[in-house]
Amino acid sequence: MDYVMILRTHLQHKYPDYFVSAIYYGYMDMTYFSFTSRMLQERKLKVALVFIHDTFRFEVWLAGYNKSVQDKFWRLFRESGWDKYRLVPSIEGADSIIEHVIVEDPDFSDLDNLTKIIEKESLRFIGDVEAYLFKLSQ
Repeated sequence: MDYVMILRTHLQHKYPDYFVSAIYYGYMDMTYFSFTSRMLQERKLKVALVFIHDTFRFEVWLAGYNKSVQDKFWRLFRESGWDKYRLVPSIEGADSIIEHVIVEDPDFSDLDNLTKIIEKESLRFIGDVEAYLFKLSQ
């Protein structure tokens, strides 16, 4: 949990144009915070950096600010057939639209490297989603 706070602070300082939320500590199932670009925020979408406790891995999720936004974009991704990342099978009871594992079994003994990997993979995910949404809007 301390590391998630360090990661959040790092990203908040390095990317001042991104929205970084408070940390959600969950019920020992997951810990996460939002790390969202302006373009996604304007579409009422957010990206969550999530540590899943039982699988001991970091994931990045695309989600909507509310259920109607989530439904709209889930349908858009499903109907367009985009398969670069895993679309959740149903938004019923889901907290996300798209999910992607970025670090399996993280090495907490090398926090600098772990941070670089999470940062790089999160930015790649955000860039891919933004590029796809831009393409769909053309």
